[in-house]
Order: sequence, then structure tokens, then C-alpha cells
Amino acid sequence: MRHTILLVDDEDGIRTVLGLSLADMGYTVHTAASGEEALRMFDRVHPHIVLTDIKMPGVSGIELLERIKKQAPETEVIMITGHGDMELAIQSIKKDATDFITKPINDDVLDIALGRAHERITMRASLRQHTENLEQMVEEQAARLIEQERQLAALQVAEGFADGMRALCNSIDGAEGMFNQLPCFVAVHNAKMEIIASNPLYKERLASGIGARSWDVYPYCNGTGEDACPVRRVIETGEGQRCQEFVRDKDGHDIPVIVNAAPILDNNGEIELVLEIAADITEVKRLQEELRLSRHRYQQLFEESPCYISVQDRNLKIMASNRLFRDDFDESAGCFCHEVYAHRTTPCTGCPVIKTFEDGLTHQFETVVTSRRGEQRNVLVWTAPIRDANGTITEVMEMSTDITQLRTLQDRLSNLGLLLGSTAHGIKGLLTALDGGVYRLGSGIDKNNADRVRDSYQDIRHLVERLRKMVLDILYYAKKRELQWEVVVTSRLTEEIAGLVAPKARDAGVEFSLHIAPDAGTFEADAGAFSAAMVNILENAVDACAASRKREQGTVAFHVRPFDNEVEFSVQDNGVGMDRETREKLFTLFFSSKGASGTGIGLFVANQVVQQHGGRISVTSESGEGSTFTITMPRRLSEEAKKGTELAGIDLVPNG
Repeated sequence: MRHTILLVDDEDGIRTVLGLSLADMGYTVHTAASGEEALRMFDRVHPHIVLTDIKMPGVSGIELLERIKKQAPETEVIMITGHGDMELAIQSIKKDATDFITKPINDDVLDIALGRAHERITMRASLRQHTENLEQMVEEQAARLIEQERQLAALQVAEGFADGMRALCNSIDGAEGMFNQLPCFVAVHNAKMEIIASNPLYKERLASGIGARSWDVYPYCNGTGEDACPVRRVIETGEGQRCQEFVRDKDGHDIPVIVNAAPILDNNGEIELVLEIAADITEVKRLQEELRLSRHRYQQLFEESPCYISVQDRNLKIMASNRLFRDDFDESAGCFCHEVYAHRTTPCTGCPVIKTFEDGLTHQFETVVTSRRGEQRNVLVWTAPIRDANGTITEVMEMSTDITQLRTLQDRLSNLGLLLGSTAHGIKGLLTALDGGVYRLGSGIDKNNADRVRDSYQDIRHLVERLRKMVLDILYYAKKRELQWEVVVTSRLTEEIAGLVAPKARDAGVEFSLHIAPDAGTFEADAGAFSAAMVNILENAVDACAASRKREQGTVAFHVRPFDNEVEFSVQDNGVGMDRETREKLFTLFFSSKGASGTGIGLFVANQVVQQHGGRISVTSESGEGSTFTITMPRRLSEEAKKGTELAGIDLVPNG
């Protein structure tokens, strides 16, 4: 086999003549005029032999030798030297060059040097093949030795096990061994599948005895394979069996058992006997059934409980919930409690679940939650820790009882007194102011001062309106008030309402505008009650603008639009706006977003008034983006509304 040669020399004549000689010898020859070119060509052609001049400009032959040997140590390199380069030639031999030849090149010397290179390549290939064969032989011998050792060990174990089983069988035959005391059914079967020995418990309780067939005791095992009795399966497979079966006792009752059957081998490795041990698991089955029923009862109790139950982890993520919780809050796995209950992005203030995780105690908490249908529910929350086997709290169970009806009844009793007490001081102040107005009116009449009479009249009228509004609020909360309805002119009533709010807006620096569409027409309403409701909503809009920190001026726009059977009143402001939690609790009694400056009664009463008329309120708002209240009133009251027996719901619609 001839190899590929890379010939490197900076003289064109040597490359040409020597290249032809090498080609005549049968080699595939590649030539390079410099060391740099030779390195690039070496990476491309991967020659077996490199024939290089020892002295070349740039990368010398010695440097080329070092770099080739570093990159491909098995490549043979023959150096071409002049008569004065013997020291370099010897240095190249030290750097693992195959040989060197001198100029002018003699063909015989060249052939000898190439022969040495061939011998080294052939020897290296033979050594590699021998080494690989030797490694394979060592691996095969090692694997064969390990397998023999395994077989020997298995044989020793089997022989020891067989001897032990024979001793145990002899003990059973004598009815004096330890198996006689086991609370299990123990039997020994021969290769013909006949019972040849059994312990007293087996003989006492089971229907088959000595000489019976191995499968007689198994009422549901027939045939072969998976349907065979455990003893037959051992004989068919030669392997031990563990399974759960039924055996039949002398009274014809089926007994659930766990069967372990093992082969006992003779000296030739053939199955001589089969040892069968069956443990009665009737009590285990009974306990398992009791456990299943208990779990079922607890699951039913959990699912059918008439309160909201959820199990939460340390991140307040809901891990499980009962049916009522899922129905009312549409909970899905992985939701957070505060998202489901209050539509918040952060935990609620005073969260009892967090407290239970911190101190391991039960905690009680009362709050208002919002169902997926937008209904507000007063709930009483109890929490309890759930611990693992080490006593570490892993989860907390939260149980929330709906006390909305109870709280409503209690609030109407207890809060009526609070309401009356909180308004008594205001009424007293208004009465004092009325006394002053009456005095000024009388003084103006006595002095025939028309301006003073007119101013006093306006003051008295304003005070009476405030007093009237306060009393109506109390009446609407204290009991259901029948509507004193009449047909009212929409534009006239709207202008009167706007006239009551405009001064407050002006004093607060809020721009107030009124827009009444043409042909607003008339509608049936209790003018006083509806006026008080709208004033509450408009004043809240003014307060929202006054509380805003925006640079632009606050604006409140009051629009009235007629429809065929309805009249729509809308109040739009650019104030502070509301988040979802505030929107959902907006019409709850005593809930106020104004802090101590609000009573939480006005919007509650406004909603009651609109509902009693058979109307509806919708709210759109986002925090920092202002709010829009839309009040839709029917043009004609229904008979139920006139009797005060019909209330409409609240439609809460978020922006976006």
C-alpha cells in the first residue's frame, strides 16, 4: 500500500524533480513552497508522510516538524538537509523525525528512508490492532469470569435455600416446627400439585387437606397462566409468586389472602416441592373498607358543607376547595385567596391564614367578599393549621360562613341607633341654624328690608333641604318607605338637582356642567327621594375630583339622555377613581372610600332609592382614571315599585 506524501521545499526545481520521482514510485504527491503553505495543506489532505527541506524562509523545517508532531504525532516526517546542516538534522531526529537525507538526493537513499517510514506506519497499525484485540479479549474473559461467579453464587444460594426449605418441610410434617405456630395457612405441594403437608391452621379452617389438589382451595383459579393457582404458576415459570387471591373455608366462605409461593429445588435444580404461605387479610380488608368509607364521609362532609372551605399553602395559593366555594367563586387550581375573594393583587390586611402560619393557632376574621356574580357576602372566617407527621404546618384550612342575612338584621338594629346618634348632632346644628334664619327673616320683615328677607329665605330653604335629605336617609335605612310618586318633568327636576350641587362644586374649584338632551320628557318618580339620591352621587363625584392630585382641573359632567321607555342620568368625573374592590363594596352600608370624612350612608341610600323605583345603577371606574355612574330610570313605574315590593340589582362593570 502506497501512502500520501506532502513534499515541502522552497526551490521549484527540487519540488518538480523530486515530485516526479515520488509519483513514479506510486505515491500520491502534494507539494508546498513554504512552511505556512504546508500547514494549510496538511489540514486539508492529512498525508501519511511529510518530506520537508530543513531550511526555509518563514516557518523552517524544524518548526514545521514540531507543529506537525504536536497536531498529528503518528505522521512520519523525513528531513532534507545540505551537507552543512548535520547539526540541524541531528536535532530533528531528537524531535521524532523519521529520518533525514542530504542533497543532492540519491534515489536509493530516498527509497530506504521511505521504507523506514512505511515500517513505522505498518508497525504502529499492527500494534494498535493488537492492543484493541487484547482489550476486547480481556473484557470478554472478565465478563465470562463474572458470569461464572454469579452462577456459582446463585447455585450456592439455591442449594442453601433448598436445604432450609427441606428442613422446614420436615418440621411441618412433624407438626412441631415453627410454621405450626404461624397465624398463616402453610402448605407444601409436590411437583404433581398435590398437598403433602400443611400446618394445623390450614387443616382446621380450609376445605382441602393432605392429598388434595393444589387448586382445590382456590375457588376462582382455573386453567393455566394468569388464571392458574399460585402453585401451578410456580411450576410453570420456575419462579416464586406473590399475589392476592381468595381461598374457601370449610363453611363455604371466601377468605381474602395474600399468597407467597416459592419453589424448592432438588440436587439437579429441578422443582421438587412448592412452599405456599397464605396470610388472612380479612381484617385488613375490613379496615381498608372502613378507611374508604371514612374518607368518603369526610369528602362528602367537605364537599357538602354549607360554608366556603379552602385549603391554602404558605403563598395563599388555593390547593383544594369544596363545591359551594367553587360554585360561588369559580375557583380554579392555583388561584390565590385574595384574588378570588377580594379581587386584590396583594393579601388582605389582617389575613387570618398568614397569622395561623405564623403562630399555629386558629384565628377568626370577619370581612365582605364578592362572588363571581358580583354579590357581596358578609362572611365569618375561621382558620386552622394542617400539620404533617413531624408537626410542621404545611397548609391552612379556611372555613368561611355566610352571615349576610344575620349581619343585615343585626346591622338594622344596632346601626340604626348608631345612625341616629351620628346624625343627632347634625340635626341639632341645622335646627340652630334654622332658628337664626327665622330670626333674620323676622328682623327683615320688621324692618321692611327686602334683601335681608330674600337672603334669609334662601338660607332657610337650603337648611330645610339639608334637614330633609338627612331625615330621608334615616327613613330609607330604618324601613322601606312607600314612594310618594308623581309625574315629573325631567329637565326641570334635573336643573333643580344641578342647582343644589353647583355651589359645592364652585367652592371646591371643580368645573360642573349640565347637559340635558332635547325632549327629555317626563317620568314617574318620588321627586324628593330621587333628588336626594342624585345629589348624593353628584356630591361624591365633586369630592372625588377635590381629592385628586392631578394637575388638570377637576370636572363633573351631568348628562340626561331620553330613551323610549327609560331616562338615563350619567355622572362622569375625572377624579381619583376606584379599584375593583372599592367598586364592589361601593353600595355597602357604612363603606366609605373617604375615610373619616364619609359616613358610608349616602350611596347606600341612593342605591336603595333607585332600586325602589325599579331602576338600576352601573359603575365604571379605574383607580386614577375617574368614574362614571349611570342611573337608568323607567318612565313608568311598575305596580310592584309603586307598592315598594320590587328591588333591582346592582350592575358593576369595570373599565377596559
